[in-house]
Amino acid sequence: MCGRYSLAKSKMELEERFQAEMLEDFKPRYNIAPSQLVPVITSDSPKGFSHFYWGITPAFAKNKPVANRLINARSETITEKVSFKNAFKKSRCLVPADGFFEWKKVGKKTKVPYRFVFLDESLFSFAGIWEEFETEKGEIAHTFTILTTRPNGLTAEIHDRMPVILKNENEEKWLNLNTSEEELLSMLSPYPDELMTKYTVSPMVNQVTNDSPFVIRKTLPMDQFGNYTLFG
Repeated sequence: MCGRYSLAKSKMELEERFQAEMLEDFKPRYNIAPSQLVPVITSDSPKGFSHFYWGITPAFAKNKPVANRLINARSETITEKVSFKNAFKKSRCLVPADGFFEWKKVGKKTKVPYRFVFLDESLFSFAGIWEEFETEKGEIAHTFTILTTRPNGLTAEIHDRMPVILKNENEEKWLNLNTSEEELLSMLSPYPDELMTKYTVSPMVNQVTNDSPFVIRKTLPMDQFGNYTLFG
């Protein structure tokens, strides 16, 4: 599962990395959570950033509350699930990020947060799909979900799933609606763990209202209560 990620880069860095224009203002985000409005690049508009809400509400469950939105989609069943298969065919997107968070269970009540990044902490993209969502007021909003896959060696130490991180050379193909299903599915494998690293962060990341640089700083291992732990 991927339930929290970061995009701690500037508008200029995003535009340069993805060769896309961002018309809206953007400030670095350190603790992105479901239901929030964040930048994506869609198959419909690959040369510009759009701002979508994280968490698809499927067509058969209109007007559901945020808690019932689908924030992740398993890549292994993406072509089978009614809630995702049409979006996989016609509405794919890149979800820019520079890190994601997972929590390691070290006891019945103890979890330690980790941040996963590239070795150089550069930008990358998750494989995403998007849809239109009808609000309770009858307005149209756009939403997305992040695809997940089995973990690589680095992530497996913490969690049994990880987000699909696309290789740079596959990003354009992911957005291209002419790319075959076979080729798309071949992209949904774990990212090489030797190109990534992880480190412990403050349990402040547990609160979605904490969206400051402190959240992504390396810290000594602490549990969700802020107590130092021997488990790293």
